[in-house]
Amino acid sequence: MEFLSDFLSWAWARHHNVLSWYIRPMFILPFIFFAYKRNWKGLVVTIIALFTSMFWFPAPATIDPAVEQFLQAEKDYILGDWTLSKVLASLTVPAFFYFLALAFWKRSWWWGVAVINLAALGKVAWSVISGGESGWAVLVPAVIGMLVCDAAVYLGVTFINKRQTLSATEAK
Repeated sequence: MEFLSDFLSWAWARHHNVLSWYIRPMFILPFIFFAYKRNWKGLVVTIIALFTSMFWFPAPATIDPAVEQFLQAEKDYILGDWTLSKVLASLTVPAFFYFLALAFWKRSWWWGVAVINLAALGKVAWSVISGGESGWAVLVPAVIGMLVCDAAVYLGVTFINKRQTLSATEAK
């Protein structure tokens, strides 16, 4: 049990590095790609990479007080009493991945973008509600991640549409 405690302390220190906050939304892109390609293995590997990315970066030498305060609120939330409302709120995370995969599996670009945007805005809202003023620390990473994902989906749709148009033209 001591190993688990040491590992969690090691991982928690690294979670304070905000670089992981910026990179985590980027995992939505391969997730979308694998959903579009209907590749279950890719989806699972992407989820594993996403959840481990919190400790890929070294622990920061100095920690922004707002980040420290927010992460403490997040830790308190996770380790606190689990009520029905907390369980339901926590189920929004797997629901996000389910609806995101479903949207792109079915090639529904607009629904996919709606899921991405709703999740990003929901993350900010949850962070402010749960973490108070310190919850605003997630605003910039969440919005940047949302905008990058939206732009990537747009570029992907444009690329696929051009490729389909070119294929149809060549077939004539």
